[in-house]
Amino acid sequence: MAGGVTPRALCRLEDIPDGQARGFGALFAIRQGRTVFVYVNSCPHIGVSLDVIPGRFLNHQRSLIVCALHNAWFRIEDGFCTHGPCIGDSLEAVAAEVDAEGTVWVPEDAGW
Repeated sequence: MAGGVTPRALCRLEDIPDGQARGFGALFAIRQGRTVFVYVNSCPHIGVSLDVIPGRFLNHQRSLIVCALHNAWFRIEDGFCTHGPCIGDSLEAVAAEVDAEGTVWVPEDAGW
């Protein structure tokens, strides 16, 4: 990882079905092809987990991240809230890299 940050393996790319999301403790990841977006699983409105229904982070179209508690909508690519009580806020993004072997890496201190 850039900047001398110690990396930690989050998962294998194939552990997240393409176009879907998966929770990993305090983090969740969304896969779009070989790109993986990782966020802290905490709504900026009141800090609750986004997946009130465990493992459900996306809307039915899989085009937005949704906080199931109060229907806040967040863009997948940057975590920016476009609808709901925390409009204008953003999810806490976690730097993620996918290596040539398909391992998804995040900083060692990333919200575990």
